[in-house]
Amino acid sequence: MITHGPRDRPRIALTFEGRGDPDLARAALARIERAGARVTVLAVGSWLEAHPELARRILDGGHEIGNHTEHHRDLAALAERDEHSAYEEIAACARRLRRLTGSIGTWFRPSPGPGATAPVRRLALRAGYPHVLGYDVESRDHAATGVPAVLRKVTGELRHGSVVGLSLARPVTVAALPLLLTEIDRRGLRAVTATELLS
Repeated sequence: MITHGPRDRPRIALTFEGRGDPDLARAALARIERAGARVTVLAVGSWLEAHPELARRILDGGHEIGNHTEHHRDLAALAERDEHSAYEEIAACARRLRRLTGSIGTWFRPSPGPGATAPVRRLALRAGYPHVLGYDVESRDHAATGVPAVLRKVTGELRHGSVVGLSLARPVTVAALPLLLTEIDRRGLRAVTATELLS
């Protein structure tokens, strides 16, 4: 379980839950790229099924894509009731990623949140993911009342090596991105993929 990178280098990883309005996702990626940042998108498989072109769009923008389960179900609760179904949530998204990109991706993040129980970590390893990617800064953009709330939450906790959890396709997140990326730059930090952060 990885929640942050090295604290002695001025780099951070912005990680995004990949689901929701595809037009908002494209707008977010465009804003990220204008700022020269690279990010990690943990995609929900059913979202990629509906919008398969987004997998290539993410990679073509210099970003990386990983697994956030097939249907965004509560994986820990599911694993307690039905381990096979929980495994399939991970494996089905991995198969979809391989079909769309040639790889299952490096990173897995369980749904709904960043933490992973021991059974979920075992299932992820079985599906080919030795590392579960969490985060140490939660944007709470899913509950934010506006851009200032997102900015306060993220910038108040951001430091060297942080992994930030965001949503790719929420209006408040897309609106906050230019200000957030400007503040990251002002602090002398560089937004890189999770793989780059941890290399």
